[in-house]
Amino acid sequence: MTVAAPALALLQQLTGNPAATFRDGQLEAITRLVEAHGRTLVVQRTGWGKSAVYFIATRLLRDAGAGPTVLVSPLLALMRNQLAAAERAGVTAVTINSSNQDDWPAIEDQIRAGVIDLVLISPERLQNERFRDDVLPQLIAELGLLVVDEAHCISDWGHDFRPDYRRIAQVLAALPAEVPVLCTTATANDRVIADVVDQLGDSLVVQRGPLDRESLRLAVVDLPAPADRLAWLATVVPDLPGSGIIYCLTINDTRRVAEWLQAQGIDGRAYSGSDDPAVRVGLEDALLRNEVKALVATSALGMGFDKPDLGFVIHYQSPGSPIAYYQQVGRAGRALDEAFGVLLRGREDRDIQDHFIVTAFPDQAQAEAVMERLSSASGSCSIAEIEANVNMPRGRLTLLLKVLEVDGAVARAGGRWRRTAQPWAYDGDRVRRVTAHRRQEQAAMASYAASWSCRMVQLREQLDDPAATPCGRCDVCAGTAWDVELPVALVAAAITHLRRGDQVLEPRARWAGGAPGLPSGNIAAAERLLPGRILAAEGDGGWGTVVREARSTGVAPIELLQAAEELIRRWRPDPWPEWIAFVPSFSRTMAADLATALAVVLDLRVHPVLRRVGPRPPQSGMANSSQQLANVHDALVVIGDVPSGPVLLVDDLVDSRWTMTMGGALLRRAGAGVVHPFALAQRRT
Repeated sequence: MTVAAPALALLQQLTGNPAATFRDGQLEAITRLVEAHGRTLVVQRTGWGKSAVYFIATRLLRDAGAGPTVLVSPLLALMRNQLAAAERAGVTAVTINSSNQDDWPAIEDQIRAGVIDLVLISPERLQNERFRDDVLPQLIAELGLLVVDEAHCISDWGHDFRPDYRRIAQVLAALPAEVPVLCTTATANDRVIADVVDQLGDSLVVQRGPLDRESLRLAVVDLPAPADRLAWLATVVPDLPGSGIIYCLTINDTRRVAEWLQAQGIDGRAYSGSDDPAVRVGLEDALLRNEVKALVATSALGMGFDKPDLGFVIHYQSPGSPIAYYQQVGRAGRALDEAFGVLLRGREDRDIQDHFIVTAFPDQAQAEAVMERLSSASGSCSIAEIEANVNMPRGRLTLLLKVLEVDGAVARAGGRWRRTAQPWAYDGDRVRRVTAHRRQEQAAMASYAASWSCRMVQLREQLDDPAATPCGRCDVCAGTAWDVELPVALVAAAITHLRRGDQVLEPRARWAGGAPGLPSGNIAAAERLLPGRILAAEGDGGWGTVVREARSTGVAPIELLQAAEELIRRWRPDPWPEWIAFVPSFSRTMAADLATALAVVLDLRVHPVLRRVGPRPPQSGMANSSQQLANVHDALVVIGDVPSGPVLLVDDLVDSRWTMTMGGALLRRAGAGVVHPFALAQRRT
């Protein structure tokens, strides 16, 4: 079939513009899919219109009698946008993902009835046994087109590698050769492209376009202090066009920055993957309708969020990869003549980046310990049972198990895991190569911010774009300065804001269990802490920085003690404590000193009734709840007489909360009243 005329009509229907024409490469990609039934990897800039290619191809293939399209898409935000766009193209689309489980049976019936043109699934669906066994075989048997969006996620070298994407190669292997395949991404350099082609087959033809974003005005502002960055945002954001996104590296920082903006009369709202899905939808819709000035977001608001008139993207902290930065800043200005991408550099950036790099892979000892635990089990193991034997964070353990499952070395049934007969060996060379690559990306991102050459050229060269030429628009090319005079009073207000970043210390409700000798099940209400308070996050630019310095010197400045008193009086724990206890330490006296100082200003008495039993490794070295509880559950004892009234239990730094939890339970068992926990800082993780 000749697709040019009907494809153009569909494009005009999709865009609502009767004068719309194809961008360079769009019609060629559609033609290859529909006429040649070929397999194509399209690497084009954000905003080029990759979704138009697969919606139009789907409609043309369906009209010619082909089966439905399956679109593998990584984020719920992308799925919601894609459903709306599909409808405009005359494509009946549905999605199967974690947020609409109640709809799955009806959707699967529609798929079996053949009334669905396009099925959007997350890569995680491919690991679901029921989906793989009951739904996927029919889809593969009747498939008209397979689309893999954000295909760089397949590659270890991609900035957002996801193990479940590896399952796509298994789906491809089961497809008849005549089924067309489209893979799309805007963020793949030569190494990523080669890896994707290697995994998905040499028949995958690469179609690549220039990656310039002609509307983007890029700039860098070096503001190491968090208070200076907050003051800059309050000064600059109100004058930026339209609405935008302010990216942060941590969830706590999204909340801190959003609260600051609101205090300055700017409608900024925090957004992260920890939010309820319905909340995220509401926030996205508010931004799409320009009802907020900015969403202050983690990378959870990234791939697939499509707002063509987004006026600006600001980074409160620097991501660790120029390619990730290009992907995020590329959200701006898709349908505008001018939009702004400003990177604010902070002194904490490298520490946070280092954390992500160091924790990306389990070390060999951890991985082998997991496999040994599964191999020695008589049956299968829960994650909690593995954690009791392996000192490994839950997130990293989950990722490892997912990779091992994709490789066939382990299998899952419900929430339990077992070892298979598939041979396995730790691939240390791969881990070292990818980690070294992440370090190279980190260095390249630092160079992007520090060097005095065209910003867009630097990003395009990181993506191996051969057409990269100076943009003429960035702060380097155009000589524009984004440094502004920061009023002293505004910076002082920002410091005060950072120092009011206290948070609730949520009590633990269940024992970690998982190992013999450890308590398990719910913590008895009579032994449980009440919700407490933490003054700051360690090193947060407010009191957290002061706490870190005080722990280093062993001396807490008077203003820190005053801040602790002020927080307790604002908090007003109920019932008000009648005495103070503290968590003892072998190496520091800071918790005892804090308790003594608070006793004076609160007119209470300190009772040193908790004592350490033998030296233990620091809790910071314990990577999961089971290991953390095992490290402290018999490390404290009660000595002397314990008063019966409500108690304020203080510590200088909270890590896992298990030391506080255990200390509080011991005090309650010894006859103390309710326990109000208080700490100066929460360790930043």
